Amino acid sequence: MVSFPDPSCSPFRLAAAAPLAIEKFRDPGITAKGEIRASVSMVGLTTLWFNTGTLCNLACATCYIESSPTNDALVYLSVEEVAAYLDEIADLKLPTHEIGLTGGEPFMNRDIVPILTICLERGFSVLLLTNAMRPMRRHETELLALKKQYGDRLILRVSLDHYSSQAHEAERGAGTWEKAIDGLRWLAKNEFPIAVAGRQIAGERLDEARIGYATLFASIGLRLDVTNPDQLVLFPEMDAEADTPEISEGCWSVLGKSPSSVMCASSRMVVKRRGAARPSVAACTLIPYHPGFDLGTTLAEASRPVALNHPHCARFCVLGGASCSG
Repeated sequence: MVSFPDPSCSPFRLAAAAPLAIEKFRDPGITAKGEIRASVSMVGLTTLWFNTGTLCNLACATCYIESSPTNDALVYLSVEEVAAYLDEIADLKLPTHEIGLTGGEPFMNRDIVPILTICLERGFSVLLLTNAMRPMRRHETELLALKKQYGDRLILRVSLDHYSSQAHEAERGAGTWEKAIDGLRWLAKNEFPIAVAGRQIAGERLDEARIGYATLFASIGLRLDVTNPDQLVLFPEMDAEADTPEISEGCWSVLGKSPSSVMCASSRMVVKRRGAARPSVAACTLIPYHPGFDLGTTLAEASRPVALNHPHCARFCVLGGASCSG
């Protein structure tokens, strides 16, 4: 069992409801306590994410990226822009084996099928995040063709905020539950590789959440192992305004964790900001707007270390132990 002699690093502080102290997460090199801030070096780019655009058919209550039917802060990526980064992976002989596609809702991007196709043609496994609603259903024929040709290399991870319709619709809006469940049923019926992303809501034990999802999956004929985090990933609550410890260099030994276990040691995300001439590479899928996490326009530039200078670095990745990749 890991002990926590330094309470500032303890994950049990995640439950605190106090607002974030204004002096925290200001200096990329030094914490508010004057300690050297932890940073994470790239050990090898195994997963490259593409944010296909922030437009979405939904406007969820607490979307970390603020996706909605009107938010195009991150504009649609084109298949040509995606191809340029796949070319760089090949040119640099990077160890990338997985491509992640996220949004917004990726199926709203008109190039989504060509993007899927080129990633699969190049030999990558593809993890596509979707709400499984109408935008996805418009592409049933193309998805079935891709599945037939590329098999299990295309995985669709469906966002289902809770195993109860009430909690899911509190986040995603009235009428969203049945449409998402119907999309899951269609994917299961057609034997797509499926994963589900949910949330462990405040006050709910992890085992309770997994039992709840297991009951739901059994009721709709979905065969997923709820104990396997590749099949059911439960994310911690994300509130950038709530208090959380800063991660100093000393926290690694306190927590018994290695920097290489954190998501930014092995992944990056390509985004295209509205008005930009070309895409750029962000350090993290969770922090696409913060200028301190913009690492340049190429994967080579973006290979430099990342300072953990954001509340999500602590709450989600280091203390929450979560990762967007499979």
